[in-house]
Amino acid sequence: MSFIEAIVLGLVQGLTEFLPISSSAHVRVAGELMAPGQDPGAAFTAIIQLGTEAAVLIYFWKDITRIIGKWFKALAGKVPHSDPDVRMGWLVIIGSIPIGVLGLLFESQIDHSLRNLYITATMLILFGILLGFADRIAPQRKELTNLTVRDGILFGLAQALALIPGVSRSGGTITAGLLMGYTRQAAARYAFLLAIPAVFASGLYKAAKEVPVLLTTDGHAAAAAAGEPSLLAMALSTAVAFAVGYAVIVWFMKIIENRSYLMFVAYRVVAGVILLALLWSGVIDPLAGA
Repeated sequence: MSFIEAIVLGLVQGLTEFLPISSSAHVRVAGELMAPGQDPGAAFTAIIQLGTEAAVLIYFWKDITRIIGKWFKALAGKVPHSDPDVRMGWLVIIGSIPIGVLGLLFESQIDHSLRNLYITATMLILFGILLGFADRIAPQRKELTNLTVRDGILFGLAQALALIPGVSRSGGTITAGLLMGYTRQAAARYAFLLAIPAVFASGLYKAAKEVPVLLTTDGHAAAAAAGEPSLLAMALSTAVAFAVGYAVIVWFMKIIENRSYLMFVAYRVVAGVILLALLWSGVIDPLAGA
């Protein structure tokens, strides 16, 4: 993978991670278009997501430090467990369990068979329509103060669907939130908080497996020969994803205050149809690198 390709993929990751349009699908397709027959890989995608998730840490820094601080104080008996921030800490932990368990159980399928681009295209369209349906009919009255353990688990199960490229981590979680009656802002806010442990756990897990190999001479040579990303390419892509991602999250949180998700629904459906056309015409190999 060249540095130009790494920059482009970092840009794609940063632009799409926080929008309900599936960053993993876009990185997968962009990688295939730039280097036909070579999938950037699930590990590369998980690692560069650390960049965009670092942007979430900065954007929600005050909320995150307050929640963590009070959660530990509650463990020490200094703050009641009924405190909203303590409850949020527990609900983020509870909501993170489904994706952690399912990610480990189906790691092989996630890294290979589920990266079939026919699946990606189908998920883009189906979950785009579902998001539009939820945004249109849901009452959108509940705030995060109304969040229950049941709802946290349902949010978590929806987030776990994002293990399938094309679903979208934020899109799946936000859709579930809307269907449960939460406002757009509340659903998006919890979706971003819920993603933090999942993305960092996944990215660091993949990094722990990939980086030591790339640091060896043989590993670096094998990656270069196969056209796979080098350690420097991953770092560059992650840095670009962080810078672009922060700008996108600021913009996204502002527009959902007064606008529906219709533009994202339309984009998902059109993107899914275009991808299917590229697959049917043979321009893109649905199984390349999978």
